[in-house]
This record gives sequence, structure tokens and C-alpha cells, in this order.
Amino acid sequence: MRIAIYGGSFNPPHLGHAEAARAAVTALKPDRFLIVPTNIPPHKELEENSPGPEARLELCRLAFREIPDVEVSDLEIRREGKSYTADTVDILRGEFPGAELCLVMGTDMFLSFRSWYRWQYLLESCTLAVLSREEDDRRELETFKAALEAEHGARVLLIPHTPLPMSSSEIREKLRLGLGADCLSPEVYGCVIRCGFYGAKPDLSWLRRMTAPYLSADRVAHVAGVESTAVRLAAHWGEDPDRAAVAGILHDITKALKREKQLKLCEKYGIMLDNAERENPALLHARTGAELARELFGVSDAVYDAIRWHTTGKPDMTVLEKIIYLADYTEPTRNFSGVEELRALCLEDLDRAMALGLKMSIEDLRERGKPIFHDTMDAYNWYKKYN
Repeated sequence: MRIAIYGGSFNPPHLGHAEAARAAVTALKPDRFLIVPTNIPPHKELEENSPGPEARLELCRLAFREIPDVEVSDLEIRREGKSYTADTVDILRGEFPGAELCLVMGTDMFLSFRSWYRWQYLLESCTLAVLSREEDDRRELETFKAALEAEHGARVLLIPHTPLPMSSSEIREKLRLGLGADCLSPEVYGCVIRCGFYGAKPDLSWLRRMTAPYLSADRVAHVAGVESTAVRLAAHWGEDPDRAAVAGILHDITKALKREKQLKLCEKYGIMLDNAERENPALLHARTGAELARELFGVSDAVYDAIRWHTTGKPDMTVLEKIIYLADYTEPTRNFSGVEELRALCLEDLDRAMALGLKMSIEDLRERGKPIFHDTMDAYNWYKKYN
């Protein structure tokens, strides 16, 4: 019986890890192939904002689930303290006496093997299955392989494959910059964004693709316009353009839902409604949209609040909240009397723009015989002093 063991911190597990696992499965043809994420890596500290052991275990289950016959093991997660490979091998030798154990590793780990805890014991107990990380590292690997075989009777297999040019540390940095979606499986990337691991910012192209199914055909141009307007206003007023873009992309995520579905979401999220809200479903999408944006994409409190108040406004809004309210009102597809004046005012004074926008909204509702929601009146009463 042959058991392959592919361990590591997998922080995060990326497409390069999955490709390496496929190559090892093909070359070794093991009876069991175990992916073993560490509890506490023995030779390095995990960076701030890294997921905990249980979360990395779940990320590994997502990352490797498409590879046939691969098992993600919680063996080291369950074991307290630092995760030494030798201790894992001890357990597996006890559970599977007589089995051939193959340690799957990359070039760096192999070349530093003599620094591993109880490395000589590992050479006695296991076959080393080495995946080359660079195309030109073959000679160095062959030299070190020969030395281990001659000096320690080691069993070393070199597995030829073309590695993907990526590393976990580089991916973590990309994620902080709103990049890196192309380095992770969609499931892993979605989980990273939703949970806020690594201080990741969502890739805006990915976010647009993910929200597209929630939008009706007539909303697409509007949402794109709100995003672009919000980004422009954010840059003008010293707000984070990426944060404004996220709020713009997500602000109408539940707009297409009918009243019944809006009410079901309110029940799901524990949103308490008054009679005016129950009778006017157009008011609900801001509240349900903020909740769904948090559930699906882990948006920050600031983005949540900007979505929450983009329809009615409220007194004493933050810069981001005012930007999203006004971007929703003045984006390029809007065409009503006074919109050009309001657009110009957005670049001169946000508070005066809020006063004018709220006044225009109230006048429009009155002309159409529509009820004026109390949040809108509260907001106008706050901002009218800037007229």
C-alpha cells in the first residue's frame, strides 16, 4: 500500500498547489493521497489576517475537491502544538504498518530537508517525492538526491512537471491589492473575500461577474454608471475609490426582487419593518441589499452603511454614504430637470448637493402623489441648512 502525504500551511491553497497534487497523483498512483494542512507551521509564523487552522482546512477542502482520490486530512489540525511532519509520519506508520509513505514536496523544501525536525528518521521511514519548482532546477535536485542516497540510503523520486509560477506569499500581497482571483479556485477566492482573510480587497472584475446574475437587464447600465460616478467622486473628495466601487457595484443587488422575496429576506436577516416599508417594497432593497452584500462578499461596515442608506439618505452621513446616494441620483443615464446642476454641485460641496438632491426627491414624490418616507424627511431636515 502506498500513501502519499502532501503537507504545508496552504496559506492560501492556490492553483499551483492543486496542479502539484495532480502531478503527484499521476506519477505516484498512490492508494491514498492525503493533503495535510498544518496546525502551527514549525518554521514560520503565519501573517496577520491569515485564517486559523480550521478555516485553512476548509479552504483546502475547497481547493482540492475536484482532484479524484485526494483526501484532505485534519490529522495535524487535531494535534495540538507545532505540526512536525515526523509526528504525522509516526501516526500514519502506526495506523498503516507496512505501507510505503511518500512525502510530496517542492524544490525549496527538498533542498532544505536537512533542517527538518528528525529528518534522518523521515529518510528511514519515507520516500521523498519531489516536484521541481523551476524549469532549470533539475541539476541541483539531482545532485542533492544523489548525496542523500549515497550518505543515508534515501529513497528519492523526482516528479517531472511544469509548475505554475505562483507562491502563497505573492498571492497574499496581490489579495491585499484587489488582485489574485486568477491564482485561486473560484470557491477559495469567494471564501477569502467573504471572510476577509489576508485583508483581501475584492477584484472588481470578479465582483461585477458575480453580481451580474442579480441584476435585471435595465439595471446593468445604471449600476455601471453608479460605480463610475462613485469612483470619480471618491477620488475628488479623498475617499477610497475601491471602496466606492464596491458599494456602487453592489448597491442594487436585490433591486430586481419582488415584494414577497424582499420580505422573506427581511425575515431571514431579522430586519424589523414599519408599515411604510411593508407597503413600499422600493424602500426594502437598500436594507436587504446591504445584508446580502455582507453575507456573500463580506463587505466592510462602511460599505454596508453606504448601501443601506443609498435610497433614503439619513442625517449626518459619512463621505462614502453621501457619495453613493449622489452617484445613484446623478449617474450618466439619469435624465431629469436639474440633474446637471446637481452633478456640478457634487464636485463643489457634498452637503449642499445632499440638500438639493433630497429636496428634488421630495418634490418629485409629492408631484407623483407618493408617500415620503420618514428617513428621507429626517435627512432633508438635517441637510437643508446647507441650502
